[in-house]
Amino acid sequence: MSVDINKSDGPADAPRDAAPAAPQAIKAVPVRHYGRYVSAAVAIGLLAAIVYAFAQGKINWAAVPAYFFDDRILRGVGQTMLLTVISMLIGVVGGVLLAVMRLSKNPVTSSVAWFYIWFFRGTPVLVQLMVWFNLGLVFEYINLGPVYKDYWSSFMTPFLTALLGLGLNEAAYMAEICRAGLLSVDEGQTEASHALGMSHAKTLRRVVIPQAMRVIVPPTGNEVINMLKTTSLVATVQFYELLRYAQDIGQTSGSPVEMLFLAAAWYLLLTSVLSVGQYYLERYYARGSSRSLPQTPLQRVRANLLSLGRPKGGMA
Repeated sequence: MSVDINKSDGPADAPRDAAPAAPQAIKAVPVRHYGRYVSAAVAIGLLAAIVYAFAQGKINWAAVPAYFFDDRILRGVGQTMLLTVISMLIGVVGGVLLAVMRLSKNPVTSSVAWFYIWFFRGTPVLVQLMVWFNLGLVFEYINLGPVYKDYWSSFMTPFLTALLGLGLNEAAYMAEICRAGLLSVDEGQTEASHALGMSHAKTLRRVVIPQAMRVIVPPTGNEVINMLKTTSLVATVQFYELLRYAQDIGQTSGSPVEMLFLAAAWYLLLTSVLSVGQYYLERYYARGSSRSLPQTPLQRVRANLLSLGRPKGGMA
């Protein structure tokens, strides 16, 4: 058998020293999502219809900016923030204690914590506020010996009623949040701490709780925002906060609905500020669990602005 050494694998008429043809650029055709366009148009149309309906309504919108920075409204904002902060402190401290009691091997403390959580989570906050305010029907006066003694109606002021009603109720919810955070920490961390001679209390303070904060902080931020809005219920026990001041101004000025919109605007403003704080707090406690932290809104805006100046297909 003879082999033709001059035979090539390519076409017979192709020159051997010809350069290979350069690959052509791929022309990408983006997929058109018509459903997105339709849903966006429907959403914009509904929003425009709602705005138009409110604009045509018999509402004196000029009253909202006229009273937005009124002294009584600002005083109500301060009272609302004060009540929110103190109630959340009571709730967080009580929640941590109840969570530790719930996880305790002592059946008495565990049962007491379970009953507390069951009772306060099972009854509405408004009912608890009214019960605290009218508990003088059961206890005519409070007697702490040589420390304090007075009638219950004088002792249970509207501010104290609001604190007890909101703070003790919040402790029940924070107990479950803290319990979930404590259970998220691996048991090996506790065993290693005990092997090093650390007490149970020191292990909780120095090892378990710092690691559990990554799980506790996000729902706690939601509870703070919810607490800010729940403070509006204390108007029923005659405590003056943002909503109660807005209602009083509405009755005297003849603009009750407008003052409700004003109170809603203030609640939106305050919750927005708290949401920003929650974001950065979550980002702080996520440092040990994420390799790269997500960009902050300011960093994303800066990155988008810088990308506008870059040439397409190249690098800046």
